[in-house]
Amino acid sequence: MSWTMQEIRELKVGRYLVLEEEPCKIIELTTSKPGKHGEAKAKIVAVGIFSGSKRSLISPVTHKVKVPMIEKRSAQVVSIQGKEVQLMDMETFEMFNLEITEDFKDKLEPGKEINYQDAMGRRQITRA
Repeated sequence: MSWTMQEIRELKVGRYLVLEEEPCKIIELTTSKPGKHGEAKAKIVAVGIFSGSKRSLISPVTHKVKVPMIEKRSAQVVSIQGKEVQLMDMETFEMFNLEITEDFKDKLEPGKEINYQDAMGRRQITRA
C-alpha cells in the first residue's frame, strides 16, 4: 500500500493527497464555518505531481482522504537511449528506465547523480 488515510482537517498547504487516483500537492485550502444543520466544509485546490493538472475537492472536514507515501531518492545515470534514461538507485542498486522530460533534456549525462521521487508506483526526476 503506497498511501494512508487522513482527515481533511489535518491537511495543510504544501502537503499531498490523492485526487482521482493521482498524487497531488495542495496549493490552496480554505474551510467554511459549520451551518445551522451542517458540518464545516473544506475546499482544496491541488496540482498533480506527475501530470501538472489542477484538481479541486469540496468535502466536510471530518471525511478521510488518501495521502500518498512519497519517497525522495537519489540515482545515478547509467545511460541515455533516445527519450529515456536508464538509472540505478543509489541505495538499492535497482536499475530502471524513466522518460526524459523537457526540463532535464540537456542536464542528464552518464555518471551524474540525480534525485527522483517515487509515489504510488510512479517515478519522476525532480533534480539533475
